[in-house]
Order: sequence, then structure tokens, then C-alpha cells
Amino acid sequence: MIRVIITGAKGRMGQALLACAPSHPEIEVVGRIDQGDDLATVIGRGDVVVDFSSPAATPGIAEQCAEQGKALVIGTTGLAAAAQSRITNCASHIPIVWASNFSTGVNTLFWLTRKAAEILGPDYDLEIVEMHHRLKKDAPSGTAKTLAEILAGVRQQQLAKVARHGREGWVGERTPEEIGLHAIRGGDVVGDHTVIFATPGERLELTHKAASRETFAHGALRAARWVVRQPPGHYDMQDVLGLK
Repeated sequence: MIRVIITGAKGRMGQALLACAPSHPEIEVVGRIDQGDDLATVIGRGDVVVDFSSPAATPGIAEQCAEQGKALVIGTTGLAAAAQSRITNCASHIPIVWASNFSTGVNTLFWLTRKAAEILGPDYDLEIVEMHHRLKKDAPSGTAKTLAEILAGVRQQQLAKVARHGREGWVGERTPEEIGLHAIRGGDVVGDHTVIFATPGERLELTHKAASRETFAHGALRAARWVVRQPPGHYDMQDVLGLK
């Protein structure tokens, strides 16, 4: 039995994890932590912490896990560079699965996006459009950022130099190098992502639409089962699914 502690347990993803956990008979939820709770009071009970808390809390959670030798699954997005560095340092002590999206379908989209970019080459304009519910706080989504990083990686570009976040006013012609990212917010949309490859004469679009957070929750619990058997290191969902 793999003993799991969930941080961010009262949030949308935390509630989805708790709802899905009973369908994973090899998993037992032994702790539920949210804002105002102390992870130190329960961390000794668990084998792995699954974190969907907040950008402010996640680095400290990672450091506690590293101190206690507990595996970690991170789904929190919107982390600043300094926070990411703190988490990366922890990966030398414990195994961490750190992913922007735990959906099997989205991770297939990541794989397809890389392959399409390799096949189509540099003559296609690249745009990413994502939509989420009205309460989402960070933009663009972590998944959209991952898609942009994949595209930039294939083209051997630095994403910070080529990313174009929306367009307004007299912006001039689109440059061949830029990667457009566009964030839409409204209603209760769980998560839609489309990658557009456009060139004169044709357009290819790769789209994933999530109808329920359960797909992310099941993926995160799958990652929890996997990560407890790994040596220290930084992993993602592609590793969990064997797509690398």
C-alpha cells in the first residue's frame, strides 16, 4: 500500500484527488493538508506527497519532503524562477514528478506537438490558444507554457525571446520566429489547449479538451504510484507514461 498525503486538499484538484483515490486500491490517503495546516504533523505517515497547493507554498513543501526523504508529485503551476530553483535543488535528494499537466491525453498532445514541429519544419507559424475557467489565477497555463517550450526546443530557440503573448494595436507583420500564446478565461472550462501550425495553403491544429478534473487526478495518482520506486531526480509525466 502506498501512503499518500495531499496538499491543497480543499482546492479543486485536491477534491478531485480525494474523489478518485478510492478507485486506486493500492493507494491510501493518510493526510489532507491545506492553508493553515502544518505538513510536519502528518508527513511522517506518508510515502509520497501530492502537491496542488499554491506557488507560495510549494517550494517549502518540496524542502520538507527532501528533509524527510519523501517522494513528491507537483502539479502546482505559476511558479516563479526562484521557486523553481528551490524545487530543482530538492530533486538531488528525493524523486520528484513535476508536471504542468497529468492527463494522459495532454501528454500525448505534448508528444504529437514535438513530432509535428519536427516534421513540418520552420516554415509554419506557431500559435497556442488555451482556455480555462474564470477563477484560474495564472496565465498562460502551465500546459500552454510546456507546449511553447516544446516548440521552442525543436527550433532551438529561447522561448523568452520568441514568445508573443497576445496582440493589440499596430503590431506589424508576424515574424517567422515568434510563438504566439493566447489565454482565454470564462465560465467553468476545465482546460482546452490548441496548437496551431499555419502556413500559406494549409493549417494543422492539435487540440485537447478536458471535460473533468478526474483525468488529471487519476494521472497524478498514477505518478504517485510510480515515483516512490524511483531514485532521486526530476521527472515528468512523460517519464511516468514511458513516452521518452
